[in-house]
Amino acid sequence: MTQSDSNRATFQRFHEVVNGGDAELIAKAIDNLVRPDVLFHAPVPMGTTGPQAMKQVWEVLLRAFPDIRVTVEDVIAEGDKVVSRNTVTGTHLGEFRGMEPTGRSVTYGEIFIARFEDGRIAELWGVVDVFSQLKQLGAIPA
Repeated sequence: MTQSDSNRATFQRFHEVVNGGDAELIAKAIDNLVRPDVLFHAPVPMGTTGPQAMKQVWEVLLRAFPDIRVTVEDVIAEGDKVVSRNTVTGTHLGEFRGMEPTGRSVTYGEIFIARFEDGRIAELWGVVDVFSQLKQLGAIPA
């Protein structure tokens, strides 16, 4: 198995855990698949860094969208990087970004790039269509 194949498999395992919707299992997966010194770049101000920031993101998302689902549309793996283009769906049933639950369903896109070191995610960049997400929730006028 090449480094690219191994990294792709690791990224796939993470998405499988995420789609299980269990915050505790997601936190364990982050501990196992992500380096303790991971650099996390994403459009969500968390006030924390490293694996804790990733765990906090998932706690917030699961509380707001308990049925959240990440569908991987495309994966490109080369060398030490994996790029994943995803479609995210969920129903807004909990507080999110100061908004009370709306009961609305959302569908939005995201692209993540993961850089691996020694088989674990060392750096993660995320581009999430937050505008579309907020528009669907009614926070931004249509």
